[in-house]
Amino acid sequence: MADSSSAAIAEPPPERMALAADGRVIETDVPARLDGLLWSGFHTRVVTALGVTWILDGLEVTLAGALAGALKNSPSLQFSNLDVGLASSAYLAGAVLGALGFGWLTDRIGRKKLFFITLSLYLLATAATAMSWSVGSYALFRFLTGAGIGGEYTAINSTIQELVPARYRGWTDLVINGSFWIGAAIGAVGAIVLLDPAVIDPDYGWRLAYLTGAILGLIVFAMRLWIPESPRWLMIHGRPEQAAAIVADVERNARHAPDRPRVLPTIKLRMRTHTPLLEVGRTLFGSYRQRALVGLTLMTAQAFFYNAIFFTYALILTDFFGIPANHVGWYILPFAAGNFLGPLVLGRLFDTLGRRTMIGFTYGASAILLAVSGYLFSIGVLSAQSQTIAWMVIFFFASPAASAAYLTVSETFPLEVRALAIAIFYAIGTGIGGVAGPALFGMLIDTGSRDSVFAGYLFGSVLMMAAAVIGWRYGVGAERRSLEQVARPLAATEDN
Repeated sequence: MADSSSAAIAEPPPERMALAADGRVIETDVPARLDGLLWSGFHTRVVTALGVTWILDGLEVTLAGALAGALKNSPSLQFSNLDVGLASSAYLAGAVLGALGFGWLTDRIGRKKLFFITLSLYLLATAATAMSWSVGSYALFRFLTGAGIGGEYTAINSTIQELVPARYRGWTDLVINGSFWIGAAIGAVGAIVLLDPAVIDPDYGWRLAYLTGAILGLIVFAMRLWIPESPRWLMIHGRPEQAAAIVADVERNARHAPDRPRVLPTIKLRMRTHTPLLEVGRTLFGSYRQRALVGLTLMTAQAFFYNAIFFTYALILTDFFGIPANHVGWYILPFAAGNFLGPLVLGRLFDTLGRRTMIGFTYGASAILLAVSGYLFSIGVLSAQSQTIAWMVIFFFASPAASAAYLTVSETFPLEVRALAIAIFYAIGTGIGGVAGPALFGMLIDTGSRDSVFAGYLFGSVLMMAAAVIGWRYGVGAERRSLEQVARPLAATEDN
């Protein structure tokens, strides 16, 4: 144990896992052992198998937008513009309700069970979407697809946070969330190919596009079979021996960090079967109300900022720059590149310079850059190409900012309510920013006035700047700290 580079480790001393006389209290060093590891193949496999969820989401969202024309021209469906909008709303509603329902279940019955349930729902619903025979069936299957993806957010974010060592948690979370844009790029290119009449009949092409998503999901299902339950969740829910065995297995294939203490800190926990909803409410909006305000502000601002621009960028290109609708897909590629490179390049600074500094910087930079580019757009000096470059630069900073919102919510609340906290703030933020943003910008674009669109950009800038100030002033310095230090578990006993 003294040799920090040893690949093998003995089982923890019996006293670490000994139960008190009442059989309900446990003293464990499981969190410290997880955080005392260097990055290993185990962690790579975990983030690959779980993080691909965001690629699937990016694929789904991009396909929905890119396939709108094919759905309108489909002999069997014959969508109107209203039908396209309602189907998108159904997906969003499913994501919100799925996050809430599955978020509650994730905290109650475990992370592993839920990320199989949610992925199975996504698989079946996406495959069913490809077989849609009417507007109603398509909207229903999109709703169920959204429910699966929304549930994935809560189960996957919780699992990754609880398995990745504290020293890597920020960068890992940001890059995984940023991988949404890999899916977006795949969706854009896939739609261009599958909707080309020279390649395949467009009425079959859109169906094949959705089946491709289902096939990818099936591969992911197989990748997840070996991923263990979160040891942190197990030790609270009455299965400490299983938690210790999982950690010991991970340690056999991972090296200890050089700064790992010889004597690991322990925590005493009173095991429980579940956390009552009343206690959840008191925790989120009573004991942690300042953190709740920060999380809600960050989530709402980024949701408005992102959805307002991403869901209307095609309208800007076609209405103001005269780009043909069938060429719009090419413009998403540099846009997606900026969104992925931002977390990849800046993510490590969230673990070194710190959460509050980087949240203030990325939100603030996004706000300023959007205001400047909005002004240049309003006076007509930007071309379609320079506008796309401007978006690429803006979202190089906005992407890690948006991912930091999920990071903040998932690491600053106790383990027992973590998944539901993610779900609640995702639902509220998406409901407010995600619904209002595209509707407002669609209305402003319909006016045909560049000044009106600029006013919308300024509103988004103000929201991001407000979030920058609140995140910097009231955020939590969670970098390189154990989750149990950032937010004490509700099950922790008073004599810790």
